[in-house]
Amino acid sequence: MATTMDSFADILLRQGIISADQLAEAKQLAKNTRVTLQDALVRLGYATGDEVMRAMAQYHSLDYVNLTEVVIPPSVVELVPESVARENAILPMAEEDGAIKVIVSDPLDYDTQEKLRFILNREVRIALAPREMILEAINRHYGQSEGESADSMLQEFTDTAIDFTETEQEARGQQEVVDESAAPIVRMVQLIVKEAVQLRASDIHIEPFEDRIRVRYRIDGMLVERDRVPRRLHGAILSRIKIMAKMDIAERRRPQDGRIKVSEGAKELDLRVSVLPSNHGQTVVMRILDKDSIKVGLRQLGMADEVFRTFTQLIRRPNGIILVTGPTGSGKTTTLYAGLNELNRPDRKIITAEDPVEYYLPGINQVEVKHSIGLDFARIIRSMLRQAPNIILVGEMRDQETAEMGIQASLTGHLVFSTLHTNDAPGAITRMVDMGVPSYLVASSVIAVLAQRLVRVICGKCKQPHTPSDAQLEAAGISKSLAAKGNFMKGKGCGHCQKSGYRGRMGIYELMLMNSKVRELAFAGASTQDIRKAAIAQGMRSLYQDGILKVLKGQTTIEEIFRVAKRVD
Repeated sequence: MATTMDSFADILLRQGIISADQLAEAKQLAKNTRVTLQDALVRLGYATGDEVMRAMAQYHSLDYVNLTEVVIPPSVVELVPESVARENAILPMAEEDGAIKVIVSDPLDYDTQEKLRFILNREVRIALAPREMILEAINRHYGQSEGESADSMLQEFTDTAIDFTETEQEARGQQEVVDESAAPIVRMVQLIVKEAVQLRASDIHIEPFEDRIRVRYRIDGMLVERDRVPRRLHGAILSRIKIMAKMDIAERRRPQDGRIKVSEGAKELDLRVSVLPSNHGQTVVMRILDKDSIKVGLRQLGMADEVFRTFTQLIRRPNGIILVTGPTGSGKTTTLYAGLNELNRPDRKIITAEDPVEYYLPGINQVEVKHSIGLDFARIIRSMLRQAPNIILVGEMRDQETAEMGIQASLTGHLVFSTLHTNDAPGAITRMVDMGVPSYLVASSVIAVLAQRLVRVICGKCKQPHTPSDAQLEAAGISKSLAAKGNFMKGKGCGHCQKSGYRGRMGIYELMLMNSKVRELAFAGASTQDIRKAAIAQGMRSLYQDGILKVLKGQTTIEEIFRVAKRVD
């Protein structure tokens, strides 16, 4: 590296920009303060950043870019997410034969170049410009980050790297399997996790196939393929993840579960890791659990005003069962935690039984199911009632025993929250009866059922007015008079939303109250269809109808509602 710097400095000497004495002084400063020679020359005032960078470009046979003169099209800027540009102090400049030309300040920073190739999944070619000019250009092209600078993001990256290193060192005390040759794999796994967090992914999927490893992130509920990793790296990546999750790296035949704690700047994240043997090797899914995601209040969930008011009143009832239903990943846990946060006060005792405990809530007693020692939902509920709680949360009513224990708790003066896997709110009643719970117990204990789904929200930075076709309106059941009052929007696609047109998600809801008519039908063991008709007649708005209202308000699109909910006339 010294030879490289001497050669770069020789160019400055030949051009008469610096003298031999100035170069010697700069070298001494660089050595004493551990900065680069170019930074030392600029700090001493012997050369400008522009002069230094031009000399480096000449030595490395790279283009020098004057960022005050070059115009970068928005379509090129959008190829690189803002977070990636700020973190690495780089700026996309142009597309060249399928490759991306990127402006950097250090041609010897091969780690960053390799990282960009992985993130962008494209060949990367570089040009040079002074770092301070790149940072200014990032602010011009992306807009000033909200309180974040490139330097602060780089510091967060350093913090994350330190946390990973500490995790590795702790694991080494138990299993000596990491050596110096593993460093690139350590960085690769670190990069995968960091990028997923930056892109707001909820899950990371690492899937081995015959000739490759596929890496996918679930962003706003949709799987996005990010890169294909060479098949030969599968064993090393898998071992690294298992070490971090404190799993048995020698076990290849059975599924394993573990957790990894990482820091992302000021955030502390938990990764819930699942390893499952498949026909091409062990596949890994890492669920990213962000504590900030459960700090959301009921008002921020996306409930319509009348649903919000009714649900807020329901959770303040002294006893009864409130069920939240929907498929996996529909936001049930977030809704329940938002309700618990609303009720979490010093004068109330709250106990939860969860499998597993995903988020730790201050002030709430949380118990994790451990089937290996016989600690299941029913046993926890039976024991927690001796603790005199006011409110109980049962992670899921999976069987007759758990459901009946929850019902007994509600009938003895406790407010019980729980979840069920059903497609809609009325289906929860018949589901409990199918599990073997007597219909009279269901009718007398359940006070409300909230069904929900998550839909993607139109990106706020590229949303624009949109006029649906007559065929779309007819398929959606939207009359022309109603459409005339609507504010239809659609996302054009930009760097902020990774060209998807959507950023973030919100809930659509179906709240069924157990009024006298619905309770009568539940007691009689009526069908789901009959209960649904009665609930709608009593004022219940279906999931689909709630979604269409959000379409008319310009919050989401018809396509999104079709994707997650079905029209029932």
